[in-house]
Amino acid sequence: MATHEQIYRNQADTYEFMISRQPELSEVIKAIRPFHNLDILDLGAGSGRLSRVLAKEAKSLLCTDISSAMLDLLEHKLMQLGITRNWTTEVADHRNLPIADKSIDLAVSGWSICYLTGTENNQWEENLEQIISELRRVLRPDGTMIIFETMGTGTETPNPPRFLTDYYRALEEDYGFQHKWIRMDYHFRDVEEARQSTEFFFGEELTKEIIDNHWSTVPECAGIWWKHL
Repeated sequence: MATHEQIYRNQADTYEFMISRQPELSEVIKAIRPFHNLDILDLGAGSGRLSRVLAKEAKSLLCTDISSAMLDLLEHKLMQLGITRNWTTEVADHRNLPIADKSIDLAVSGWSICYLTGTENNQWEENLEQIISELRRVLRPDGTMIIFETMGTGTETPNPPRFLTDYYRALEEDYGFQHKWIRMDYHFRDVEEARQSTEFFFGEELTKEIIDNHWSTVPECAGIWWKHL
């Protein structure tokens, strides 16, 4: 099976369809930090899952990602919104952001920081420290960070991947983030669409669960971590 990095580069449209089957997150974000007329950073913006809702109300929106293919898809999606252009895109590493100090009100990151902070990476703690340091640097004194990450796919209650649990613990215990979890189920037309739309990303184990359980709705849990400066 292709790596996630290969998928983001070569199957961006397929990935975009899959995540379009999940709920929109604008109200979840607003409950933590209303974002009307704010300067916002979408860190690891991908194909624009968060950017699409943020752009409608943001004063400015900077979308960064390591994948130019995903940012191309994001650019196309935002142009279709028919709003005055208030966004820019930038290929960038989370650990070295091309952003001025104290220029951002709200930094959000969806399912992205985890690629540098899983315990299979020997430098995960250093990576996390660098990422949080960069976010603190670019945020204004009253800024807010919001991080979304997986708490398990194919499960109705949180069951996070083992290689991410130390990262999640560090966010709460070492960096002082608050935390909650929500359901982020994928809603497909039928079982076959669910299978076809997820196998390329999640692999055969989830495919078997979809078929065995006759799932047209594939359960998923997401964690939300947030911190106000």
